[in-house]
This record gives sequence, structure tokens and C-alpha cells, in this order.
Amino acid sequence: MLLPTWPAPAGVFSLMTTREGGVSCTPWDSLNLGDHVGDDATHVAENRARLRLKLPAEPAWLKQIHGTTVVDAGSDALTADASVTRQAGCVCAVLTADCLPVLFCDRSGRVVAAAHAGWRGLSQGVLEATVAAMQVPPGEVLAWMGAAIGPDAFEVGEDVRQTFIQQHPEAAAAFVPHPSGVPGKWLADIYQLARNRLNRVGVQAIYGGGRCTFNETAQFYSYRREGVTGRMASLIWLG
Repeated sequence: MLLPTWPAPAGVFSLMTTREGGVSCTPWDSLNLGDHVGDDATHVAENRARLRLKLPAEPAWLKQIHGTTVVDAGSDALTADASVTRQAGCVCAVLTADCLPVLFCDRSGRVVAAAHAGWRGLSQGVLEATVAAMQVPPGEVLAWMGAAIGPDAFEVGEDVRQTFIQQHPEAAAAFVPHPSGVPGKWLADIYQLARNRLNRVGVQAIYGGGRCTFNETAQFYSYRREGVTGRMASLIWLG
């Protein structure tokens, strides 16, 4: 498991799982936490039970839809791509396998949140919505970016590039032509795109990034690399 390196205040706890340490068989080997990817349900349950031993409560598992909805992690309505809580012991969680997981807290350690940002959710404003839902000044927010598909592996088309540039012209710097030279094919830096959007709403304290789910085969699941694969969890809670 990965422990985020960021100056979170006392009482804020967080982690991101890797694919190691579970019971799932190929192609979900081994700590698959996704119950929607075709894995044996008993294996997923055992993997979640192992994770639960490290947590104060069962995570608020979201039904993620690549949107921008943010919910209270303590609620029953969990169709969303981000959750927030001020309640001690309530665990915010997102599942990913190339998309960008982002964990949030405020400097005083009173509110935490977790967001799932694929390119669609990112372009639609899921990170901005999460910051707004925390209801603290953006300058008081800390953000940590977990492992996602890296800038030398995230292939996108001109449509994706234009989606971001039309919103914010500075997003152009996050795209470079694909080495193949094929017109309209680009490599995108999802970490830079996320930083840009967080900066625009006043979040300056941003940490993490730099890991690649696609290339780091032994540690991370990658949907783009494998198609049928597991999911990792990024989690945050107040003690």
C-alpha cells in the first residue's frame, strides 16, 4: 500500500492500495477491490475484509459514473464520483485503474474528501466540485494525487485535447504530439491538467503525482493495459 506523502494535519489518515496482498486470481490478481469488474465475489469480499482491518469503518464505496456529483460519505446515496465528510471514522474512498484519484483535507483537519477523476470527470469539474463541497477557503485545502496513467502512456485524441483547451487555453501545455506522428493523436499529462484546474480555484498545496499505473505493472492495475483488471482504492478519513 502507498502512504501519501503530504503535510496532512494530525488526525487525518490516508492510503492508496496497490494490486498486491489479496486473494484474487488472474487477471484480477491480487488485491482487487472492485465488485463490478467480473471478479469472484468471495475474493472481492476477502480483499475488502483485509483492507477493512486497516480502517476505522467500512469505506463509503461509491457507484462511480465519471461525473461531478459529490456526496456526504455518511449518506445512503452513493452514486457519485467524490465524497466528503466531517465525521470522525467515516471513510471516503474512490476506486481507480488509470483514472486519477485525488484526496483532500483542510489544514485544520476538520474535513476530508476523495475524488475520482477520469478525463471526463476532470473536464467537467469534479475536482472543483469537491473543493466547493468541503466548504472551506480553497487556500486552506491540501490535495494529494494518487497513482494514475502517466504522461508517456495516456494516449488521447484531438477531441479530448480540444475539450480541455476550449475551457482553459493553458491546458495546451499538458499535451504533446504522440511519438507515432499520427495526426490528432496526443499524449496527455493528467497530473498537470489536475494541477491547473485546482490552481484556478485557489488550491495551491498539491502533492503526489508522478506514478504510472500503465507502466508500473507489478504494483498497479491498468484498464488501458489489461482491459479486464482489478481496481485500487484511495481512502481518507478523520481519526
